[in-house]
Amino acid sequence: MHKQSYLFFIFFLLLNTAFAQDSWIRINQLGYKPNGIKVAVWCTKSEKLNNKKWQLIDDQSGKAVYSATTGKSSGTYGPFSETVRLNFSSFIKPGKYYLKAGKAKSPVFEIGEDVYKGSADFCLRYMRQQRSKYNPTIKDSCHTSDGYTLYGPMPDSSFINVAGGWHDATDYLQYVTTSANATYQMLAAYRDFPGVFNDGYAANGLEGANKIPDILDEARWGLDWLLKMHPKDDWMFNQVGDDRDHVGFRLPQNERLYGRGYERPVYFVSGEPQIRGKYMNTTKGTSSTAGKFSSAFSLGAEIYARQDASFASLLSQKAITAFAYGLKKPGYTQTASVKAPYIYGEENWMDDMELAGAMLQGNSKLNYAFELAQKEPVTQWFIDDTAAHYQWYPFINAGHYELSKKMSGKEKQALINFYKQGIQIIWKRAEQNAFYRGVPFIWCSNNFTAAFAIQCYWYRQMSGDDTYAALEQGNFDWLFGCNPWGTSMVYGLPSRGDTPVDPHASLLKIGKYPTDGGLVDGPVKGSIFNNLIGITLYDTDEYAEFQSDLAVYHDDAGDFSTNEPTMDGTATLIYLLAAKEAEGSKKKVSTKPVNAKPPVVANAFTYDHGAVIKGDSTQKKIALVFTGDEFADGGFYIADVLKQENVSASFFLTGNFYRNPAFKNMIRTLKSNGNYLGPHSDKHLLYCDWTKRDSLLVTQEIFANDLGQNYKAMSSFGIKPTDAYYFMPPYEWYNDSIAVWTNHFGSQLINFTTGTLSNADYTTPEMKNYRSSDTIFQSILRYEQTHVSGLNGFILLLHIGTDSKRTDKMYYRLPELISYLKRKKYALVTIEGLLNL
Repeated sequence: MHKQSYLFFIFFLLLNTAFAQDSWIRINQLGYKPNGIKVAVWCTKSEKLNNKKWQLIDDQSGKAVYSATTGKSSGTYGPFSETVRLNFSSFIKPGKYYLKAGKAKSPVFEIGEDVYKGSADFCLRYMRQQRSKYNPTIKDSCHTSDGYTLYGPMPDSSFINVAGGWHDATDYLQYVTTSANATYQMLAAYRDFPGVFNDGYAANGLEGANKIPDILDEARWGLDWLLKMHPKDDWMFNQVGDDRDHVGFRLPQNERLYGRGYERPVYFVSGEPQIRGKYMNTTKGTSSTAGKFSSAFSLGAEIYARQDASFASLLSQKAITAFAYGLKKPGYTQTASVKAPYIYGEENWMDDMELAGAMLQGNSKLNYAFELAQKEPVTQWFIDDTAAHYQWYPFINAGHYELSKKMSGKEKQALINFYKQGIQIIWKRAEQNAFYRGVPFIWCSNNFTAAFAIQCYWYRQMSGDDTYAALEQGNFDWLFGCNPWGTSMVYGLPSRGDTPVDPHASLLKIGKYPTDGGLVDGPVKGSIFNNLIGITLYDTDEYAEFQSDLAVYHDDAGDFSTNEPTMDGTATLIYLLAAKEAEGSKKKVSTKPVNAKPPVVANAFTYDHGAVIKGDSTQKKIALVFTGDEFADGGFYIADVLKQENVSASFFLTGNFYRNPAFKNMIRTLKSNGNYLGPHSDKHLLYCDWTKRDSLLVTQEIFANDLGQNYKAMSSFGIKPTDAYYFMPPYEWYNDSIAVWTNHFGSQLINFTTGTLSNADYTTPEMKNYRSSDTIFQSILRYEQTHVSGLNGFILLLHIGTDSKRTDKMYYRLPELISYLKRKKYALVTIEGLLNL
């Protein structure tokens, strides 16, 4: 009996060995565009691939639609004895197909114009998941107490509010180095390919359209954090947290790792080496970080000039101060660590300042930028074929691309040639193998690959030369399965394909949240993997037969060197995917010189959390706005003053107010006098927590029902929803979700303009925040007299009534206020007259 079992086992083993797969066809699992380059790689461990027939098969009919014979084999590569390229670019018919060659058969893939559609937006899922302060994936706040300062001109451990931005990867550290680059990449993607991006999420990252493309919501999240990290002209910070964060998988809420409660350290850009443990970095200056700040701010200003003029103006000013900070001490800034030697050890800065100079408005620094371009024509990793961790960063010098748009003649051609020089270096290595792989297998190799593909793309757009188009496509294909392991390097993309399922990601490992859209680090040399500290594979290696000394990749949560998604790499990929989606359509990138004049402002309003809080600051208009719920003691007096002064105001009243029998005559008077009457919620609900603004206290259903009842109460006065488009939230307190829900309801959320104390006219003497009417009145005058734009575009909030405990009624100062505003030539208009959306 035992002998029979043994013989059966031997027979089964021999049978299995005889039929074991030893040839594979690697393809881009996303697919190929009909008129694009279409190449797969046939790789084997046993067959001879010279002059072998291969076929393209229609998946539905099973019939061959294209066939060819291989040329000369490209020889060995990694684990394979032979490899060869299968080029079917001439086949353009859309459909679903697979390739067959010898004993190998590829996965099914698609040829079609829309094969890349939505892929860039899909990767934004990972960016949203990386958010700090409020994280829409876990639907909770985190790291809201950041942080305490180190190395700055202020006393060490001073508190500074820098909550926001993105966690860098699976750890929760935050770096300007990567965040500013990610912000620039996403802004550039929107600028160059605006038609690619859709709107499915609110500014806070939760589901719900807000009339803003999601790519801009994400870039704005980055810009807002960068502004916090450069709060003053002579203050600039480089990172939040350090490697004391590296304590294993966990969710980001309620972390206490640094001995100061929930606070984390915030490192100042001092331009000098910094040390917290036994490891000191080699920082030489301020330029690399400051340059990245400046270019992100400049591009943000360019884009937001058409949407938010005041925000664009702030970004323009910050771009200038950041650039000046970069000139303070020319040199690079590295990150700081405490426990381990792994840092972002950047050692170049001229590329950052070149880009910053190219992006500044007015073209005042173009000559300086071109000088730097000549000094660093090719990023050093191209030449060295290796690099320490983030030694030469960003991995692509976008300065050449941006500067070339503003140059002409020899200078422009020189910049184009700089890109070509780098591409030729990579091509000399890539042409030796079937995968066209010339990018080194070092940490974050996928980030390098995406960046290099973009450089090839930019070169092609700038020069019109498509010599390296196949090299560009080969690097793109590599990221989605045309690689030795046959796997996409992006979690969940494509949904039907072989993609990472077990990345080194806390939110997936602990919280079971999928890391959709995250680009993992990618393969590294076997020698690099074997010498890293702290790596332990948790599971059997499903790609064991494809590992080699050349490169290893593990779809294993224990491998932080090859399988950890990163925020900045994903942002770079978003640009590349947008370019690929737009290619062939009429959405190509413009390489024309940028007009130095400010663009025409189509909407110069100021927004906060999705609500309009200020009109056009270039127009001398102001809207007086009154809110009311339970009190109306000033109603008739206010109505009389407005009528006597021949001006109209806006009144936002709750359903409680509209239904109160005692207020009906007053409401009719206000309406007949030509004032604007709008909603203020039905029951004066508090929508979100006072201290955790992103934590909602109502559901969308409760919100919609309540606002609907408010409009119903208004209908008894002949006020239709179309007559009351603008909605002032109760307590003037809301968040992005409320703004989105308001839009879904068909209304526009507004709020008062900050800067004066007018909204404090409800306070009573026993309150800590009590303000007298004179104090309030003087705050209005002071603001008008000390700001360049005065009260232009202001939504000035007052109350129609207050508690009887307040005897010093601000509405009695209304004649004096209106008289002052008229003398200053302001037009007093309703909210409709101010915004007219």
